[in-house]
Amino acid sequence: SMLISFALICSCQKQDSAADQQLAQQKAELDAREKALDEREKEKALAEREKATPNIAKPPAPVQAGTPDSSQVRAERDRRLKQLPPEVHMLLPDPARVEDSKDEKDKRIQERLGERQRSRLEELQRMRSGASGPPPATFANPLAAPPAVEATSPPSLAASPAVEAASPTPSPTPQ
Repeated sequence: SMLISFALICSCQKQDSAADQQLAQQKAELDAREKALDEREKEKALAEREKATPNIAKPPAPVQAGTPDSSQVRAERDRRLKQLPPEVHMLLPDPARVEDSKDEKDKRIQERLGERQRSRLEELQRMRSGASGPPPATFANPLAAPPAVEATSPPSLAASPAVEAASPTPSPTPQ
C-alpha cells in the first residue's frame, strides 16, 4: 500500500515535470513566432511607406561627424514634406492617427499575450491538480507537439517500474 502511494507520487511529479517542460517549450516557440510576426509587420509597414512616398530625387546627405539631433531630423523631414505637392500630402498618413493605431495594436498584442499566459497557467494548474478527463481537443498552438503519452496515461501504468523499463521510448524527463 505504501509502495503504491510512493509510486503514485513519483508518477505525479514526473507528469508535472513533463508538463512544465512542455509549457516552457511552447512558450519559447510562441515567443519566437511573435518576434517573427513583429518583424514581418515592421517590414510590411516599411514597404507600404516606401510605396506611398513618390520617387523624389533626394540630394545626398552631407556626412556628419556624429548622430544628428532628433530636432534637426524632425525639422529636415518637415521641410521636405512641405515641398511635396498637395496630391502627395493626401497619400501620407496622419501622424496622430498612425501613433494611435500603433498604440492600439500594441495594446491588442499585450492583451493577447496576457490571455495566452492566463490560459497556459490555468492549463498547468489543471494538470497539477490532477483533474481527470480527456485533454482539450484544440491546442492554442497548432504547430506544437501533442502532449506526451505519459501525461495522459493512468498513474498505475506510469508508476510501474516494469512498464517503464519495457518502454521502447526514453522518458522525456532527466532522472
